[in-house]
Amino acid sequence: MKAITLLFLRVSTGLMAMLWGVIKINSAETGVNIANKYYGSFWTSEALQMPWGIFQVIIGLMVILGLFRKYTYPIQAVIFCLGALAIWKYLLDPLGLYLLNDETRNILFFPSLIVAAATLAIIAFKEFDTLSLDTKLSKND
Repeated sequence: MKAITLLFLRVSTGLMAMLWGVIKINSAETGVNIANKYYGSFWTSEALQMPWGIFQVIIGLMVILGLFRKYTYPIQAVIFCLGALAIWKYLLDPLGLYLLNDETRNILFFPSLIVAAATLAIIAFKEFDTLSLDTKLSKND
């Protein structure tokens, strides 16, 4: 059951990384607008959106496959945890009771906290991640 649960976490978080990557690849303007609005204008160059999107798609795919886990899991965790930190107000006050207001609150950001936690759980329980491609390839040595 642990291996299946970790596979589910890998697939779901990897797909999330890939989804955000595809958005950046297909619409650099959308990536720039999101960066300007929520991430303090970090990575606002349209020229950076496509390479960053491609990188996210590759990381997401490798996480789904469980490939190069020593590197890809922490990279994905950094991406999602930094993303969650950048929207901390939305995570601490999803209902707009004290940090935000009716116009600025957005409950749809709250799952970012869950995705960040899921990526950390994948790392914490990597030894039980036996359905990964890394594990399958190492058994063939």
